[in-house]
Amino acid sequence: MDRPLTEHTKFRAITRSNIEKLGQWAHLDSDLREAAEVVSLVLPFRTNAYVCDELIDWDRVPDDPIYQLTFPQRGMLTDEQFERIRVAKEAADADDAHKPLLDAEISRVRLELNPHPAGQMTHNVPRVDGDPIEGMQHKYRETTLFFPSHGQTCHAYCTFCFRWAQFVGIEDLKFASREADQLARYLKQNKRVTDVLFTGGDPMVMKARVLERYLEPILEIESVRTIRIGTKSVGYWPQRYVTDIDADDTLRLFERVVERGKHLAIMGHYSHAVELSTRVSREAVRRIRSTGANIRMQSPVIRHVNDDAGAWVDLWTRGTQMGLIPYYMFVERDTGAKSYFDMPLVRCWNIFRNAYQQVPGTARTVRGPSMSCFPGKVHILGIADIGDEQAFVLEFLQAREPDMVRRPFFAKYDPKATWYDQLEPFGKGDEPFFIEPDAETGMPVSLKVSASGGERSRSRGAPARR
Repeated sequence: MDRPLTEHTKFRAITRSNIEKLGQWAHLDSDLREAAEVVSLVLPFRTNAYVCDELIDWDRVPDDPIYQLTFPQRGMLTDEQFERIRVAKEAADADDAHKPLLDAEISRVRLELNPHPAGQMTHNVPRVDGDPIEGMQHKYRETTLFFPSHGQTCHAYCTFCFRWAQFVGIEDLKFASREADQLARYLKQNKRVTDVLFTGGDPMVMKARVLERYLEPILEIESVRTIRIGTKSVGYWPQRYVTDIDADDTLRLFERVVERGKHLAIMGHYSHAVELSTRVSREAVRRIRSTGANIRMQSPVIRHVNDDAGAWVDLWTRGTQMGLIPYYMFVERDTGAKSYFDMPLVRCWNIFRNAYQQVPGTARTVRGPSMSCFPGKVHILGIADIGDEQAFVLEFLQAREPDMVRRPFFAKYDPKATWYDQLEPFGKGDEPFFIEPDAETGMPVSLKVSASGGERSRSRGAPARR
């Protein structure tokens, strides 16, 4: 039921601690309830009443895409991991003395899930005056990521989220910063940075006055031309821009950013067209766009959620009709519940290609499928026949080595490969594009491509931009 806007006023989080109060919970099969209770000990679980009441079709559960997006499923852990946690949980439930054993088992399983892929904690950390800045990442020359400490949660957690480690309460798995002035200092010292991406978590969980304290110091920095805010709120809690107590203050802040000459891009994480289907979601989009900000749409292609071309055609078509800009289709990252959500790269490419063929030119701003991996954003262009062999045709849309961007290269065709590190260079000329950390130092091995694409040199050490 699409309720009047005035009724969408109060946020109510649903977590593991209060899930039994959810009206639909008692009607779920016992095996679905057990799966959620066990898996949510390892992976973060948080949704809200809006998602449950407005976006999930409970008659389709467990196959409903938004249910899959927000509720833990048994297949998100291996059978062996699930059984280890289940047994430890039963023991702890029976006797509190076993609680430390359960906690230890949870920690072991989390570390088995590759909590920080692509060198986030080791290779992307920038420095000011020689000191590392916690809560920032600088992987690409023009773009810096900032993790405000006040934005290290979300209105609801995506079960596929590659930043799941932010939310499980282990301090050394978190990535956050309280130092907005340190961000400003870094940007003043690094004039080549033109784009700042506020991410998390979700920066839009912050009140307008808090968000303003983070944004204001960088509005005077002329070299910064674009401010991006990565957020799922537009899909999971659009009331943030319509009926929340400081919704108007938030929009006035957006207007001020635009008036100060910055391009404000709301990087909207939309995974399914149903997230654009409610009245409040449409009103949120209208109000955000009225400030002069743009909303760009991005999401991974996710098994059980949007793994068919029709879902993407619906999403991109409906989005462009509302003025949104299709931006990225990603490949599910190699972390967390990847084995539950991922698909062979060839299938990801076929879904993208089939959907792309069915949308008008206004929606063909989208790029994909793209893998955000250690060397950069690897774009799958297609599959080519080379002699009597097949090969993936690839390019970097972003790269640690900027000279590698938009240079086509090839990987051996592998119908089972689901991630970049499973691919191999097709020929000698493709080897420079497969950058890995050095086995001894942990620093990137830089294999630079010459201007002609021929000769190459090998160097070790920390990259100029991390």
